Amino acid sequence: MASSIPTLDGQIVAVQADFEAGFPMSTPRIPAPLQSPASPKDEARPVLRAKTIATRVTPEELEEVETAAEGAGKTVAEWLRELALKAARQRPADPTELVLAEVSALRYMLLNLFHATAQANAEGKHLLPDSVLKIRDQANARKLADARKLLAGFLSQEGPDGGKP
Repeated sequence: MASSIPTLDGQIVAVQADFEAGFPMSTPRIPAPLQSPASPKDEARPVLRAKTIATRVTPEELEEVETAAEGAGKTVAEWLRELALKAARQRPADPTELVLAEVSALRYMLLNLFHATAQANAEGKHLLPDSVLKIRDQANARKLADARKLLAGFLSQEGPDGGKP
């Protein structure tokens, strides 16, 4: 015998199918929280991905991507995400890029350290070690992207023989 429960908006919710599927009436329909409130520091929080990257492919390209993802035992989204992040986090392609990245980081650090020191001195304070470490970390985080941007700008100005057009 199927039982029904009226809801606030007048809809009827059938519960017999849930019972027959093995969900007893006392089983809550609300999933357990992802994280226990007892120790949020100890447990790893799930990564919430809120941004989307979209691209267009031909049907043949889609088939290739799906086959590759399936071969790796992953969904297309997982496979593409891993591939994109691996490429984005890739080491420098050549020694020139590496050297330019380090020079770029040094430039970023020097300019920001000079500015932070001057600002601290103007306020009658000293530059804190944490500030120096923060500037260093920022420089490291952006150095490869800055170097690639500089190289791309330089290479786009070259002509076919390597000189200016």
